[in-house]
Amino acid sequence: MCREQATNKGHSAMSTTTRTIQMVDLVGQYHHIKPEVDAALQRVLESAQFIGGPDVKGLEQDLSDYLGCRETIACANGTDALQIALMALDLKPGDEVITTAFTFVATVEVVGLLGITPVFADVHPDTFLIDPEDIRRKITPNTKAIVPVHLFGQCADMGVIMAIAKEHGLQVVEDNAQAIGAEVTMPDGTVRKAGTIGTIGTTSFFPSKNLGCYGDGGALFTNDERLARRIRQICNHGSEVRYYHDILGVNSRLDALQAAVLRIKLRHLDAYAAARNTAARAYDGAFAGNAHIRTPKRAEGTTHVFHQYTLRITNGHRDALKAHLEAQGIPAMVYYPVPLHLQKAYSTDRCRPGDLPVSEALAAEVLSLPMHTELDADQLAHITGSVLSFFSN
Repeated sequence: MCREQATNKGHSAMSTTTRTIQMVDLVGQYHHIKPEVDAALQRVLESAQFIGGPDVKGLEQDLSDYLGCRETIACANGTDALQIALMALDLKPGDEVITTAFTFVATVEVVGLLGITPVFADVHPDTFLIDPEDIRRKITPNTKAIVPVHLFGQCADMGVIMAIAKEHGLQVVEDNAQAIGAEVTMPDGTVRKAGTIGTIGTTSFFPSKNLGCYGDGGALFTNDERLARRIRQICNHGSEVRYYHDILGVNSRLDALQAAVLRIKLRHLDAYAAARNTAARAYDGAFAGNAHIRTPKRAEGTTHVFHQYTLRITNGHRDALKAHLEAQGIPAMVYYPVPLHLQKAYSTDRCRPGDLPVSEALAAEVLSLPMHTELDADQLAHITGSVLSFFSN
């Protein structure tokens, strides 16, 4: 999913003993890996191979090895990855794609840009993940694909979704912008990485992502060699041989500087996920039993890598709590304040206000707290104490 803005601006300091709290602390993370990153960037600069080259190829292989998939194709950003995936499946205007309205706009934006019809399914109230039973209800003769979003760091119910897709002859494109590294236990007991289960998986390397570069970047994953070849063609102006263009394509390339950064950060990705889970457990423990706070539920059959730690704040207190936290120097974000079926660009008579009650309720209640690899005990204590103090007044 998300290709939204990272937050790394300073906020007023909250005490003399606690570092300034960031929503995402990219500076702190960089300083922990600075020697590795600086050496990798210097190597690219001295080679002057800025487009393609060994670092891009190396990253693609590193990702395939890490994820356990046959093919990885790097591209310019996560939105391109989604668009290229749908182009590779040869979807046409009039075809329908079922996805969630509770996600960042890019998931649906690319559907509309290609003239395909988005059909919205609702989500589970505790995990915020697309509801497979609502997917089933939305299938029509025009349905050609399902785009589940692995939201906030954990995976949609891919076992059930893949069974639905097989039953109806549908393609599955995983929007894995927020859950790279998460694992899914499939019905047969096998364990798969998020983004490698459907027909095509996509991800974003936007800086705020769990695996983020220092600019824009994205990738697609597939176990189908024929599809991989087509994806590579589309990324390169529809061309396999220079100046010969066999299919309609785009210009979407990951530059070598970003690939070099990502190769370093990929080595740390599991440690980053562990740090995020440690912070999540601290939040869980602090908020346990509070009647006004619903902590994020871990979905069955998937690990969680906590791209976001998102609460549900009940009884209409969300916006006042957000303002209270910001007054204490604590950033907090609302992902997402308006579900996509209520956005002007995507509203239709087919999906009206009230048709996705869970998504609409979440939009009024969700609040994401700082979540990143550099959170320390003092910061977590200040954040949780500030949340709890709001409800004790």
